[in-house]
Amino acid sequence: MSELNATAAALLGLLHEGPQTGGQLVSAARERFGSFFSVTRSQVYRELPALADAGLVRLGKQGPRSSQQYVITAAGKKAFKTWLGGEPGPDHLRSPLILRLVHASTLTAKQRVGLIDSAKQVYNGEHEAAKNAVKTAEDPYAKAIAEFGVARAKAVLKLLDSIPKS
Repeated sequence: MSELNATAAALLGLLHEGPQTGGQLVSAARERFGSFFSVTRSQVYRELPALADAGLVRLGKQGPRSSQQYVITAAGKKAFKTWLGGEPGPDHLRSPLILRLVHASTLTAKQRVGLIDSAKQVYNGEHEAAKNAVKTAEDPYAKAIAEFGVARAKAVLKLLDSIPKS
């Protein structure tokens, strides 16, 4: 693996906390940075063998129901630190909601109302979760990321309020 992609780096970062199975990595990714960087189950299970082949992770203990733990290697730690110190490149927003809103004029008024109301429920929940994360954050980095989550949820809610329903 010549250069880490962001998904591989995300997994290596999570594995710094200790051995985890693919399912645990999916859950941890959703919890730690799911509001701004999505990692799907299929991406995790595609990246883990590539990371193992590159010597950046190794197989750990076999878990229940044939789950396999992965452990970061010294080479994986070094590759992750190199990735962290590198140029981040452009950010790309991939939002199925915003893609739908781009094409909202092709929906019926009832479909638009359903889409917007459903999205508002989700983002109100994310807003509350992010506010709670700000209150409970123990380190300044986690707090800053949680504050970003608050601002992002507010921005999406403001966007949803600006979309005509009729």
